[in-house]
Amino acid sequence: MAEYLPRITDSILRNELDSVGAVLLEGPKWCGKTSTAEQCAKSILYMNDPKNVEANILRAETNPLSLLSGKTPRLIDEWQIVADKLWDTVRYEVDHRNEFGQFILTGSATPVQLGKNTHSGTGRIRKLKMRTMSLFESGDSSGSVSLKILFDSPETINGECSIKLEELAYLTCRGGWPRAVTTSRKDIALKQAENYYDAVVHQEYPESVLRRNNPQWTASLLKSYARFIGSPATTGNFFDDCIVHGGGMTSLETIDNYISFLKSLFVFEDMDSWNPNLRSRTAIRTSPVRYFTDPSIAVNALASGPGALCNDLKTFGFMFENMAIRDLRIYAQSINGEIFHYRDRNNLECDAVIVLKDGRYGLAEIKLGGSTLEEEGASGLKKLESKLNTNTMGKPSFKMVVSGVSSYAYRRPDDVYVVPIGCLGP
Repeated sequence: MAEYLPRITDSILRNELDSVGAVLLEGPKWCGKTSTAEQCAKSILYMNDPKNVEANILRAETNPLSLLSGKTPRLIDEWQIVADKLWDTVRYEVDHRNEFGQFILTGSATPVQLGKNTHSGTGRIRKLKMRTMSLFESGDSSGSVSLKILFDSPETINGECSIKLEELAYLTCRGGWPRAVTTSRKDIALKQAENYYDAVVHQEYPESVLRRNNPQWTASLLKSYARFIGSPATTGNFFDDCIVHGGGMTSLETIDNYISFLKSLFVFEDMDSWNPNLRSRTAIRTSPVRYFTDPSIAVNALASGPGALCNDLKTFGFMFENMAIRDLRIYAQSINGEIFHYRDRNNLECDAVIVLKDGRYGLAEIKLGGSTLEEEGASGLKKLESKLNTNTMGKPSFKMVVSGVSSYAYRRPDDVYVVPIGCLGP
């Protein structure tokens, strides 16, 4: 058995269990949810155990409470197999026991539809999203520049990064899959992302979602999504792109259904827009920006690899942006923050706005590297800051350019930080 690599989610999960009766730990398949939950579970039920899956389903239908018997926290793995029966039973038992830290539910898919009378679980069951491993968790970032420190006391930063372009391309293509991270062979590591992509393409869709399950259409949509990474592409954009490239999609409704189902599998993770207080009346674009939960899925959708990315820096830049967004989301989650994007009618953009619950916020642009791109990112950040009504919302805690191949983390004379992704941490 491979050694367990500590995850940022470990401490978050324990904190959640200290304040709520049950936690639903959800995220993409193979991201490590079960292993993380096992670290603090005192008893475990694997719903999809081939030896017991039929018996477990029968128990869920006839005596669901029996599934919850065991030392707590009790882990119910792949709970969505019997979602309708189990959700309300967990909620009821949490109310009945009136104690925190009773259950952990893990699953790789959001149930398509719970029963009409199913309780929301609010106040009893807390949802916690888990993603693939960040570069800090995989040991590829030193974490010498902490996102928390950038918010709390960012006067000085220090950090050195040795990641070069070829290595960055490999990390982007490998992704953050635990099985890929823990193998020393790069060819085997890259194969894990390819296997995940193949599993998604050939995923069986429930009849309630799609009348026709077509792997070619799934592959076509994944490829189209990859071409539109970092953009506010619409369903119409995807439909037109699939038609142009021979994807065979038949309608906008079909595109929407496929997107919704792939989101329920945590393949896609789009980013909502930020709506700040501005000095002037500027129309803000509110369409979500498109991203994958892990950049390696996009790489495989395009049938690309490390060498191809190094020969196509424009595409590499978008794939790297997706990886940086993944890491920023993970680091922000550890300090109770969320990530948004900003884009206005004048096409002024900000790749990532990190917003904390206490109202503080930081601005970040993501650039593959090089002084020209870093200068472009810094200029955009300063321009956005000048538009903000800082009398109402305060100044940003920091302005940061996240770079792919910079050698050092440093603070520019204009107070913009340049931070290599290999230095960034929670």
